Amino acid sequence: MQAGCIVKTECQVQYVVKNPYETGHEGEVGGKRRWLVYLNEIDYIKADFVILSAGVFGTTAILFKSQMRGLKLSEALGSGFSCNGNTVAYLAGSTGPLNAYGLDKKQLSKTPIQARPGPSISSSYSSSLGFTIQNAVLPTAYPYMLFKGIVTFGWPTGYWFFHGIIDKLKHLIGSKSSQAMVLLAMGHDKSDGKIILEKETDKFCFNPPHDPLLLQKVEAFQKITKKLGGILFMSKYRSTSVHLLGGCNASSDFSDGVCNPNGQIFDPEAPGLVHQGLYVCDASLIPCSVGVNPSLTIAAAAEHVSKHLVKDILRYKSKNCTDFASKVVDQNPYTVLHDNLKRRETSYVSLKEIMRGFVGGMPCTASLRIKINLQNQNNCDDWNSVMRKSRPTLKGKVGGYVVFRAIEKDKLHVIDGEIHMFEVDYRTPYTQYMHYRLLLAAASGSRYVLEGKKIMNPYLFALYSWRETTQLYVTFKKLAGNFSREGGLNLKGELRISMIELLKSLISLEGNRKGRFIYLFSLNLLRTYILQIPQESLKENTLTDSYNNSYPASTFFHEIKTEDGYTISCRQWNCCQSRRRFKEEKHPVLLLNGHSTESFCLPTEPNDLVRTLLAEGHEIWLLQPRLHALNPSNNFTFEDIGRYDIPAVINKICEFHGPSMKVHVVAHCVGGLSIHIALMGGHISATQIASLCCTNSSMFFKLIALAAVKMWLPLVPMSVALLGKNKILPLLETSKASLGHRLLMCIAYWLPRYERCTCNECEVFSGIFGNTFWHQNITPTMHQWLNKQSTTTLPMAAFPHLRKICKSGFIVDSKGNNSYLIHPERMALSTLYISGGRSILVTPETSFLANKYMKLHQPGFRHERVVVDGYGHSDLMIGEESSKDVFPHILSHIRLSEEGKNFVMISKEKKCSKDALDWAADPYQGYGGSENCCFSPLVVVFLVLFLVFMLLSSFI
Repeated sequence: MQAGCIVKTECQVQYVVKNPYETGHEGEVGGKRRWLVYLNEIDYIKADFVILSAGVFGTTAILFKSQMRGLKLSEALGSGFSCNGNTVAYLAGSTGPLNAYGLDKKQLSKTPIQARPGPSISSSYSSSLGFTIQNAVLPTAYPYMLFKGIVTFGWPTGYWFFHGIIDKLKHLIGSKSSQAMVLLAMGHDKSDGKIILEKETDKFCFNPPHDPLLLQKVEAFQKITKKLGGILFMSKYRSTSVHLLGGCNASSDFSDGVCNPNGQIFDPEAPGLVHQGLYVCDASLIPCSVGVNPSLTIAAAAEHVSKHLVKDILRYKSKNCTDFASKVVDQNPYTVLHDNLKRRETSYVSLKEIMRGFVGGMPCTASLRIKINLQNQNNCDDWNSVMRKSRPTLKGKVGGYVVFRAIEKDKLHVIDGEIHMFEVDYRTPYTQYMHYRLLLAAASGSRYVLEGKKIMNPYLFALYSWRETTQLYVTFKKLAGNFSREGGLNLKGELRISMIELLKSLISLEGNRKGRFIYLFSLNLLRTYILQIPQESLKENTLTDSYNNSYPASTFFHEIKTEDGYTISCRQWNCCQSRRRFKEEKHPVLLLNGHSTESFCLPTEPNDLVRTLLAEGHEIWLLQPRLHALNPSNNFTFEDIGRYDIPAVINKICEFHGPSMKVHVVAHCVGGLSIHIALMGGHISATQIASLCCTNSSMFFKLIALAAVKMWLPLVPMSVALLGKNKILPLLETSKASLGHRLLMCIAYWLPRYERCTCNECEVFSGIFGNTFWHQNITPTMHQWLNKQSTTTLPMAAFPHLRKICKSGFIVDSKGNNSYLIHPERMALSTLYISGGRSILVTPETSFLANKYMKLHQPGFRHERVVVDGYGHSDLMIGEESSKDVFPHILSHIRLSEEGKNFVMISKEKKCSKDALDWAADPYQGYGGSENCCFSPLVVVFLVLFLVFMLLSSFI
């Protein structure tokens, strides 16, 4: 105890696995250790040396379970099982003074020592046939009726069945029962038994070894019975043994045994080597029957193993400079940790959870045991804490297994799992998350990580609450090498818990803090879905110009007059200094923003697309058309941008570089609509475009359900009517606005959206459009700059045209006519369409249809489509990790065009037929995002109309 030893009673070791972590977890005993010894599916202790001494069945069972969790062991595990030639019989009804009945507690205190039965073994008989018979005292807990009538047979035949019942009744009422004793025969068997683990049921069974002397032993028992009188009872089905041996046999090679002669367990993946620090020290080491009572043999083997164990520990100590016994009792930190462990054991709640679904399109089932630690939860006023910014957290550990037959035929067992309930990201203060992280081990030795997340949003008056609290979005990855990095496997999917399984989980709730757990869980759901109180506001960040200096000094601002007389502007970045590094001059890049927001030139971000393209040696032109905040027009359509603004800026580029210069175009959102209008309307030629890349836009425009409902409802005409002549809506809170403008801003503020924000400008903008980005994907400084400095006004003159496009699902003219898709011959160029995989405004169907359209009508050009997981709409361009996840696709597309790889060679046999493309399905349909709704569109329409009616009635 002085060296930090903790003795845990009433525990049963289940399995042992190698420690997968390089460093210890916070609060755990021992820091970095080689082995994790599990007491159940969740709780474990760490150790550098583990000695298994659980007996033949216990030790073998631990190793079998460890093998199922990736520990590499010899195929000889479970083989060489021996019963030491044991055959047990029961002699009852003898007339001799056997005195072999055990005593219970009352009888033991009343009976003097000289009158007590025993000793346990008082006589022995050795046969020349090769076995020994000993007698034994019958324990008082011996199952008389079971052994003497149900699973036994008696000799000689007669009334032996009823004898057992009568004898038991005599024993129960305290009357003098007949004399009886146990007979045990020991000898040599074939040691060819086998212990087996049934993987489906996790049960152990065994095949007994063959005993060639069984008949001779029975004959010897019968002779003794004739001599003493009475009835002989023996097992009906197999020999009964009390001296089990083998199962983890010692051998010189792993092909014949599990351990070496020193008790160290072989590592079959490294022939000649062992699992360092893992020992077996019990009867399971002994590879054959010994013919006599094996207690001294087992003791000798244990002493031999212990001698080598001590040497191993001293060697490990000197190598790692570890002092195992240098602690002083008063300075022993284990005492405090042990108290914490005891408190943790008494302040918890556990439950079972079974989820089913598909991961990577393949069926998957997770059967989990969750243990929530409530030791840090005091009895403060939880209601007041819910009303404040802070809230109680619920963290815990997870055990269990995952069945994923497409990856591993056996179960994937959780060797370390964590769950964090009601976690809040300060970027999304209204949203709560449930995070799961499971480290899985397979019998093959592979390890996997399953990460899951439940997202709970107060969206549409909690109509999604059931789906959000029962649906887990998961990522399944394989770990490679030393399990410290990811392998090639990366699958995504969803798991769900059914109503029946949820009820079973509630019934399975265990622990002494069940009431408090349910109370805290309910309070968090109340705050999220009903009260809708944000956890904390977005952090205020001071905007600086620290990144402005990274733009080259050769930046120009051009004012351009369009054909219809309107003045637009354009920013130009030259890259003269950087071009020296490149062999050839590259084509300039034209950037087209979305509606009224900046997506490319981001002063707060060190790796925006402008800086990224400049680093590649490109000249950059950023168009600021008539819908930009610098040039807001009070009367325009997207046709005007495609007809006048885009041709004007391309002509300006040609003035600098000559009429033969081609331009790479990167467009976002309505910028993509406008460039397609310009091309398919014949306002510019495809010969002027080197390549085209569009993010979440194309000649098609497909919205999620809520955004589509907003466009179908007469909200846009009502908004235009409220604005009057001034169709430019100020977004800043400090801006002066008319009554109609303030009314529209108020309506937009209260319209439902998937993700809410504490910034009023962001709320108004997302109320009009719908959310354009996932808040967790952008930095706080980006969010503040976007809403306080960049998007200060919102020109709404083009909204009627946008409404017609959204209702049609593809680009139409301002009158709603299909004037563009009928000219696919004008799209003779290479294209890349990028969509966000987690839809929040525009669905991936937009890029799917565009890519399909281009492959059908322009099969000779290179056409690509990319869906980037985890991104929504504008966060594809302004996201914190966009430079890693999105920009490489754009750069690759541009590089291929610079290398002249815009064309593809298509033979007649490989040419895409119209029928094949018509049957093609979008693999990302219904993928991620918020567009999947468990309620019909009619319900959503009714709720939106009801909300608008209530808002209007409050102003009348």
